Amino acid sequence: MITRRHSRGAFRAVLTPVTEDLASQHRASRGDTGAAVRTDTAKPAAKSQFQHGRIVMRRRGLMTTAVAGGLGLLAAPAVRAQDAWPKGKQIRVICPWPPGAANDTLARLLAQRLQEKLGAIAVVENRTGGAGLIGTNAVLQAAPDGYTLLASAFNTAVMPLVLKGAKFDPERDLEVMARTAQAPLVMVISGQRPEKTVQEVVAAAKAKPRDWSIAISSLGAASHLATIEFNRRTGLDLDMVSYRGTQPALTDLMSGSAQLLIDPSFALLPATGDGKVRALAIAAARRSPLAPDLPTMAEAGLPGFEFQSWYGVWAPKGTPAELCQRVNALMQQTMRDPAIVQRLSGQLLEPVTESIEETRRFIAAEITRATELLRSVNYQPE
Repeated sequence: MITRRHSRGAFRAVLTPVTEDLASQHRASRGDTGAAVRTDTAKPAAKSQFQHGRIVMRRRGLMTTAVAGGLGLLAAPAVRAQDAWPKGKQIRVICPWPPGAANDTLARLLAQRLQEKLGAIAVVENRTGGAGLIGTNAVLQAAPDGYTLLASAFNTAVMPLVLKGAKFDPERDLEVMARTAQAPLVMVISGQRPEKTVQEVVAAAKAKPRDWSIAISSLGAASHLATIEFNRRTGLDLDMVSYRGTQPALTDLMSGSAQLLIDPSFALLPATGDGKVRALAIAAARRSPLAPDLPTMAEAGLPGFEFQSWYGVWAPKGTPAELCQRVNALMQQTMRDPAIVQRLSGQLLEPVTESIEETRRFIAAEITRATELLRSVNYQPE
């Protein structure tokens, strides 16, 4: 039987200074962060399940905020100004996630650089809800004139595979402009559990599966697929509880209501300092220099278990190729800026510099991997 739980507290968003610590921004924006500019009435999510482990849904509120871009994330060195953006109209950078999240930080960096380097007028609009679908749909329905851009993440590539309401093809219906950054995922365990390693977790969960549940911060996120893969690789069939973000998931982990969580390293590692949550392993090919004592999932007994959250920029299908190339060149230049590299790397975010064609190939591989994984567990879109 599928049970329904409710997340603790209201889901609110507030514009936070983008120069604050990225980890605290991400966790705060995915939980209770202050008064929203506008919040629609929350609707309870439908019950759902899939064959390989149950999904327990939590309510999601639909929120839309509009905030000005160009807030000065990092000071940039002077660069020769290029021609103004065509027609001088305002560019909307739509972010399907709340202010303060990693997506939002990178969206504001994009808006800032569009203004500084291309002479454009750019604003960031936070159109949240539907696991990113509301903001994505706004871009899909926009004119392909270069004045509406999407700053989102991994979810964009796999959304149609996990959400019934996603009626688009990310490769056919969107123009990818750039991939901007990426971060490895980390598995953490509630401090109320005695297990210290992944193998101890697997043994304990097999012995008493009803004592365990795995939190996921958002349907369709990289962490969602990593959790499915963890169940599949270990032969477990643990309940997966879907939350409205990382912060409420962490809250339940600390209280012992949930036992495991896999999410981006920059969101989870800072939460491990007080012992209420412990890191078990990082889903990367090598250990992180910022957490050198944390083993990889391969070292923990799951070779090849590598997942990362990544972020990018898209535009409506048919957006002129010349504009797509200009944004790509702009973001490659931005992600090579030493000040920005240092800032993002210090938060376990790795800047990415790729051509549009390289990004297309990367996304195609991600979609293939996700499709094969979901098919192997007979996953049905929610």
